[in-house]
Amino acid sequence: MAEQGGPEDQKPQSDEAHSAFAVPAGTERPASSPDGEHPTSEFAVPAGVQAEPAAPGSASGPGQGGRNQGFPNSDTLGSAFVPPRAYDANHPPTFTPAHGVPLVRLTKEAPWQDRMRTMLRMPVTERPAPESVQRTDDSGPAVPRVLDLTLRIGELLLAGGEGAEDVEAAMFAVTRSYGLDRCEPTVTFTLLSISHQPSLVDDPITASRTVRRRGTDYNRLAAVFRLIGDITDEDVEVSLEEAYRRLAEIRRNRHPFPGWALTASAGLLAGAASVLVGGGVVVFFVAAAGAMLGDRLAWFCAGRGLPEFYQFTAAAMPPAALGVALTLTHWSDVRPSAVITGGLFALLPGRALVAGVQDGLTGFYITAAARLLEVMYFFIGIVLGVLVVLYLGLQLGATLNPEERFVAHDRPVLQILASMALSLAFAILLQQERSTVLAVTLNGGVAWIVYGAMARTGGLSPVAATAVAAGLVGLFGQLFSRYRSTSSLPFITAAIGPLLPGSATYFGLLGVAQGELDRGLASLSTAVATALAIAIGVNLGSESSRLFMRVPGTVVGLSRKSAKRTRGF
Repeated sequence: MAEQGGPEDQKPQSDEAHSAFAVPAGTERPASSPDGEHPTSEFAVPAGVQAEPAAPGSASGPGQGGRNQGFPNSDTLGSAFVPPRAYDANHPPTFTPAHGVPLVRLTKEAPWQDRMRTMLRMPVTERPAPESVQRTDDSGPAVPRVLDLTLRIGELLLAGGEGAEDVEAAMFAVTRSYGLDRCEPTVTFTLLSISHQPSLVDDPITASRTVRRRGTDYNRLAAVFRLIGDITDEDVEVSLEEAYRRLAEIRRNRHPFPGWALTASAGLLAGAASVLVGGGVVVFFVAAAGAMLGDRLAWFCAGRGLPEFYQFTAAAMPPAALGVALTLTHWSDVRPSAVITGGLFALLPGRALVAGVQDGLTGFYITAAARLLEVMYFFIGIVLGVLVVLYLGLQLGATLNPEERFVAHDRPVLQILASMALSLAFAILLQQERSTVLAVTLNGGVAWIVYGAMARTGGLSPVAATAVAAGLVGLFGQLFSRYRSTSSLPFITAAIGPLLPGSATYFGLLGVAQGELDRGLASLSTAVATALAIAIGVNLGSESSRLFMRVPGTVVGLSRKSAKRTRGF
């Protein structure tokens, strides 16, 4: 074979054939690397440094096919996925925060509502492992059945008017009592869902349920709370079959009060409200008759499948029509405005308003927005029904005086009795347990006494007085619920009845009907402010009860976790 010439004999014939990486002419070519044209790895140990041997059994150590792995003259130190030499799988390193690892203690003596609410407000990494209260098979709990039972219980609570946070706490309590860890319930206005992940490497299991029908039955609500209390109690054994059986009985239970008692209670509520704002004996019976007619008309519309918006519109018309009829008779000692106001007291959706504001204050903004939108639709329906009747009455020559003032302070004893009768009628309409009627009646009387002392005697702002009275209602309702280990709604909802802004709503609608929009909108704004004061006061009173009561699950060295999801950034 012919001998190759020097570099000048190998010069390319054209610029296109000349490599960009070729050594320029006249430059000495460096000696080639022992391993070829490529230099050593950038991860190679510098010359003069002793390399550490690779960990035994590593994928790139000796015997695993690696090139000179683990030896001093090696170019690389092994795979990036090989753990460090100081790592021990049996005793992995742990991170300790600067303030120390918090110690979580769950007080068994506290009600399950407080314990579960505290755990929901904890970060997921700080929640203690679940302690199975109910016995299960050797193979563990039946996950699909536990999730289904949890969703059915949450459905009854949400349909009964419970707040979203309390529903999540109840669902969390059921799953933990049956030994399911890593469960996350989610509650919206019409949809319940729960997700369970058996382990960190398994796929999660998710189930959901839609709430299509809502009803007001606090007797059923109390029965569901008793079932959850037995499930979370270590001394009571409730199997899944027993829990399903009791849940079916709760769904089939009879209401504590018959239909005629509900109609009579609607009349008593309107009559007591008319006396509360200055009406007499005649006004009491007329207002009661109007409310009972409206109640029957609403039941008729419901039986024909009309939406609740039209039911509220129809129920608001009879009291307003009777009030206008009294005006046309020109009775001098009768207050038609008290008749219409009494009918409004029986229709204003105070329960939904309190629940909506409570969900918003506890961070459930989607559910709160849906509830408040529902309240707005109901209120518009009431406004529409009353405005139609008032407009027709004005066309017929009715003289409705917008400057009329109710009797405010000259009958305190009668007004206190009327407020208690109003709360009693409200409790019957809500289908409460008979054992709770007396407590909520007294709570309503106390609310009116506080309001009258501050607004009428003390001369303070009616909105501020309403907020303080509602705060006491929320506080006493929370204490009553702690004593009986049940929901606080039966002790709160009926007690806020005397504080509802019925008179401000009526005068606002009258101003709109007469074409005086400035005065009408100002009165309606007062009604809205009063309603918000009731809702915020009730929530603040309920939360303030936890300031001086022992909170379970407190973290040693840290303060109680807040319910707020965000911090403003």
